[in-house]
Amino acid sequence: MVDVNKAVIARYKKEGLTFEILVDCDKALEFRQGHNISLDDVIATRNIFKDVKKGEHASENDLKKLFKTEDKTKIIEEIIKHGEIQLTSEHKNKLREEKKKAIINLIHRNSINPQNNLPHPPDRIERALEQSKARIDEFKRPEEQIHEIVSKLSSILPIRFEVWELAVKIPSSFAAQAYRILKEFGDIKKDEWQNDGSLIATLEIPAGMQEDFENKLNKLTHGGVDITILKKK
Repeated sequence: MVDVNKAVIARYKKEGLTFEILVDCDKALEFRQGHNISLDDVIATRNIFKDVKKGEHASENDLKKLFKTEDKTKIIEEIIKHGEIQLTSEHKNKLREEKKKAIINLIHRNSINPQNNLPHPPDRIERALEQSKARIDEFKRPEEQIHEIVSKLSSILPIRFEVWELAVKIPSSFAAQAYRILKEFGDIKKDEWQNDGSLIATLEIPAGMQEDFENKLNKLTHGGVDITILKKK
């Protein structure tokens, strides 16, 4: 088992109640991702708390009622898989560094210097990121924060992204959920809700986000989305 003094809290809230356990940060994240790890290598104790810091244990009645089992192993696994794992400073820094590299790569692949129509070298982008003091969120995907970061870089580094104008048609059963994805990825220029509840929209997105955008819509609609490239500019 994990050393209690090195453990962090994994917290799961369900129906207004809080359940907490002590885990190794890295091992818990690996366990959540499906790696073949023994639960004993993840947890510091099999005790389940309602408040770890106060030493208050969760009641057996609450555990049985909300998790529909008395098996603590199954309950602990559910808390790890679906709860919030407290990250160490070291792990946050590691995630932030990974996101920074991904953002630099995204900018390098999908933008040019309008002064010479050539891509900026990655090391130049990294220096501009440091100079701009742009905040990188370790929990957000690079595509979700690229707009805000580029807006800060533009005063330091001349950047132009190629933008694609797309026409998207989404079946009625997925239209409401898909609309949030459209807003997340691009600038919606036009949307038309059809009589059958389906959605036809025109939007502009950076070219480099096209693949991720298409994958996300295809996953939501089980391949039922139609995407047409209207214009590249």
